[in-house]
Amino acid sequence: MALKPHPLYAGAKLRALRRAQGLKQSAMAALLDISISYLSQLEGDSRPLTPALLERLSRRFPIDWQENDDASRRIAALAEALADPIFAPLPPAEDLPRIAQQQGALVDRFVLLHAAYRNAGQRLQMLDEAIASDVDGGSRLPWEEVRDWFHNAGNYVDAIDRAAESLAERLTSGGATPSRAALEAYLRSQLGLSISQSSDVAVREFDATMGHLAIGAALPPESQRFQLAHQLGALALRDAIAPVVEGAGLRTASARHLLFVGLANYAAGAILMPYGAFRSAARTVRHDIDQLCQIFGVSFEQACHRLSTLQRQGERGIPFFFCRVDMAGNITKRHSATRLQFARFGGACPLWIVHEAVAIPDRILVQLAETSDGVRYVSMAKGLVKPSGSYQRAPRRYAVALGCETGFAGEFIYADGLDLNNAGAATRIGSSCRICPREDCDQRAFPASDRAIIIDPDARGIVPYRFR
Repeated sequence: MALKPHPLYAGAKLRALRRAQGLKQSAMAALLDISISYLSQLEGDSRPLTPALLERLSRRFPIDWQENDDASRRIAALAEALADPIFAPLPPAEDLPRIAQQQGALVDRFVLLHAAYRNAGQRLQMLDEAIASDVDGGSRLPWEEVRDWFHNAGNYVDAIDRAAESLAERLTSGGATPSRAALEAYLRSQLGLSISQSSDVAVREFDATMGHLAIGAALPPESQRFQLAHQLGALALRDAIAPVVEGAGLRTASARHLLFVGLANYAAGAILMPYGAFRSAARTVRHDIDQLCQIFGVSFEQACHRLSTLQRQGERGIPFFFCRVDMAGNITKRHSATRLQFARFGGACPLWIVHEAVAIPDRILVQLAETSDGVRYVSMAKGLVKPSGSYQRAPRRYAVALGCETGFAGEFIYADGLDLNNAGAATRIGSSCRICPREDCDQRAFPASDRAIIIDPDARGIVPYRFR
């Protein structure tokens, strides 16, 4: 005889969610398609939550409802794992709370097993990188070690982020972010630095002996401010950064120095865009990057990058992927909190909208894309140009991309207007030709490294081979 699941009473959590959203009981009841009296009973723990209501809450409030308790996290983790197309067809959504409640230990192990399966796919990507690289027999360079360290850390470093947020609070006077004047005043008065702008400096030069910081005069204002915040983070937060570097287990001094620079940049972003204020503002404007740039005085790239770091336990943001691609298609920055994983070497899929964005600066392009595992994403990309300050040096041209799975499309303004339910509307992309399983792609540059190919001298398709 099957055991009945224990009733789930969550009145306090439901009431806190409603108040955090600024909703009256009537509005909340309408969203959940229940009566006001029923909602009142739920909030008073007179009635338990039903599986159908749990599903509605998870769908209506995908971040808030799932981030606070183990039961909801288990249901969310199970739902994410089962969303993998290899498990199709899916069980009914209303069955997930019952499965997670009755078989909690089994669900936890199932989620771990699926994570191991995904990690195996990532190891294939590492093999792809080793095959493609001819440096030291495929061994990782220092920058690759640091890149992978940030990936394994989830692109979030709690000790540094909280220390930066605390420092920002001391520097902020009623605004969302510390002003440039506040940053310079702290560097001068508390750290004893002198500061200047120089046309002979490309970005930033710090003379520790003289205590002098020079910022490139040709940099845009938001970039100058970021470099001030970088130096502030490197000096004022050294006690938070140094233990992270020492505990990273990197092989070379070069890698450790690179990690310190990367963490100082991370601290700079956290100082200019303090976690709580930035997360709140992002959700208010539905992750409209241009509005976030105005609120926090940062660049488009800085705002996109910061959104990809909102992974604090209990206060997570939307799980985004973020990358930066140059004119040659090289991915020079990358992070994914989603199931999408970037090619670890070389360029990305040519069908991805980010490549078109490089050639069209200052215009936002949006794409509904589907990866080879059947997962769909809303992707936003924008081409950017960084001036060099001199006719003799070409400006830097690149594009940044930010995206999320379609389950979060309601909170991502760039999804507005996309036909998310049209099966044929999504562009079928991959991560790297060497590991992409699609056999019918007209844009394929290389065969898949794990598939044998067939060559027919008498027949030629778009690509000159077929897969065995």
